[in-house]
Amino acid sequence: MTETVVHTIPPVYDSRSRILILGTMPSPKSREIGFYYGNPRNRFWTVLSRLLDQPCPDSVAAKRQFLLEHRIALWDVLQSCSIDGASDGSIRDPVPNDFSAIFSEADIQAVFTTGTKAYQLYQKLCFPNTGMAARPLPSTSPANCRLSTEQLVDAYRPILSSLASRPGLIAGEER
Repeated sequence: MTETVVHTIPPVYDSRSRILILGTMPSPKSREIGFYYGNPRNRFWTVLSRLLDQPCPDSVAAKRQFLLEHRIALWDVLQSCSIDGASDGSIRDPVPNDFSAIFSEADIQAVFTTGTKAYQLYQKLCFPNTGMAARPLPSTSPANCRLSTEQLVDAYRPILSSLASRPGLIAGEER
């Protein structure tokens, strides 16, 4: 059933954030718990924790802290849309979020999107305003079962170079 959804989960970022990761719109489960990638079958948190060689955060507070400690901003491309459940393919009437606060308060070096639809919507609706092109990453959704978790971790490796504050520094290493 298609419904109009308005995004109510605030973005996660601070002045130290170096990259911005964007989904399309929170899933019904994420909206229910009030935080990103809330479906326990979604591999987003597993992929990031393996990529950064850190324990997987298990609560909203731990996930928020995890992101900020690793200088990762997280939000979604859309402020509202009509959508059927969590199906990106059903999105109609998309209205983009305003990224001006994030870009003015944080030194964002790269934008990544989780999935093709998030990439397409960002490039069409947001890039003209932000001037920063996005790099698409595969979706971590349970619907994207063609890639193993290990393949997703490999596909997310470009995040590491964008997180480096100087050549050779990887997130989690001494600054």
